[in-house]
Amino acid sequence: MRTNKNGASIVRFYQMMLNASLIILGLVLSFYLLRELYAIVVDAVQGNTNVHDILEKVLAFFLYFVFVSMIVKYFHEAYHFPLRYLIYIGITGTVRFIIVNRDDAMNNLILSLVIFILVISYIMLAPRQNKAEEAKEIIE
Repeated sequence: MRTNKNGASIVRFYQMMLNASLIILGLVLSFYLLRELYAIVVDAVQGNTNVHDILEKVLAFFLYFVFVSMIVKYFHEAYHFPLRYLIYIGITGTVRFIIVNRDDAMNNLILSLVIFILVISYIMLAPRQNKAEEAKEIIE
């Protein structure tokens, strides 16, 4: 089978652009992660008793953390995003939105159904990934 050298160089160029963009995004997200951590520490030192304000900052911190860890996982997993991490981010983001915007009960019910659907999706995905990992181990 012949490979097209032009096509391979284009793919390599786009892979390098993607990697550079993800590194820059990881650095920006790390900055915001540290900024949220600083805000949490300042609130703790000043004795802020507004639980929802602190919880909002903690959840934002963990969202930044998840995105940074997903970028790290992208490089660790040979340049691809595992689908289960996108589902984790969807669940985490939806829970954060429910906690922060707790005023509308119907909206919270709908978002709870979204979380339920994401959990069902993850459960349906998990057996396939286990089979794929077993097949990878057999090949190696």
